[in-house]
Amino acid sequence: MSFIAVLFALLIEQARPLGRRNLVHAGMRTWIRWSSRNFDTGRPIHGWLAWGFAVIGPALISLLVYGALLYFVGWPVAILWSVAVLYVTLGFRQFSFHFTQIRDALADGDEALARQLLAEWQQIDASELPRSEIVRHVIEHSVLSAHRHVFGVLAWFSILAAFGLGPTGAVIYRLSEFVVRYWQHKSKTHLEPVSEALQMIATQAWRLIDWVPARLTAISFAVVGSFEETIDGWRNYHPRFPGDNDGILLAATSGAVNIRLGEGVATTTSPADASKEAHQKASELTSGQTPELAHLAVIVGLVWRTVVMWMVLLALLTLARLLG
Repeated sequence: MSFIAVLFALLIEQARPLGRRNLVHAGMRTWIRWSSRNFDTGRPIHGWLAWGFAVIGPALISLLVYGALLYFVGWPVAILWSVAVLYVTLGFRQFSFHFTQIRDALADGDEALARQLLAEWQQIDASELPRSEIVRHVIEHSVLSAHRHVFGVLAWFSILAAFGLGPTGAVIYRLSEFVVRYWQHKSKTHLEPVSEALQMIATQAWRLIDWVPARLTAISFAVVGSFEETIDGWRNYHPRFPGDNDGILLAATSGAVNIRLGEGVATTTSPADASKEAHQKASELTSGQTPELAHLAVIVGLVWRTVVMWMVLLALLTLARLLG
């Protein structure tokens, strides 16, 4: 019943999105902070232990609750649990307000406000960015955010749900992405220093976990966008930077909508802590038009077409399972 769970989670999230300071996310930050404080000694073995407690621990709890509800109560209540978990891990509204605010500022001709909003969103110096570069940044970060908050979650949820593991995949994916950002941020602020070993382990784990979803998203963009150009952009980029999931996504997006991308991400640290050199050269390996305000609507269309395609596939798989 993956389709039903995802559908209701998306509808609820659109109607009543989680607030930025909700109790669930606050609880997760507390749990992740506790994990690093108690297990991070600077040694790799303890780093894996801290990562396991921070990511795998909540995923196992989610699985146990799902299994207990399925076995003792029934599948309708188990589906409700999946909807609840997806509601806090999946959704556009967790990042789309940044996109909307910057788009509206650019539409009103207020580039200063757009630079300020972009700087606050990505914690970068945007004071000297021209209009086309602001649009480029917004497109890049919006595509990556859509992947991490929607398509990547859908991918791991669908894969593990097919094996009867309920919403476990959604929890693993979102937490593995979040711990990278959280621990990097805490280490930079020096308020709660995190060892380099733990940060490296979290980054390595995230790259592995995101490997399949990133390529599924790239393939999805090819299907709903310009197929040949998307595959060509992916093929040109991958041999030079095979481990850069973010770069592959941007190369695929560039081909799908014929927009030149790549430079913007180089000025910030991605959740995967991807190679800056890779992103700086990504613009040399992608071709297309210079990003303009009208391209933001094109990106929105690309993302929503991809969502519809995913939902149709989930519906067909659910139907096939019921009939089989």
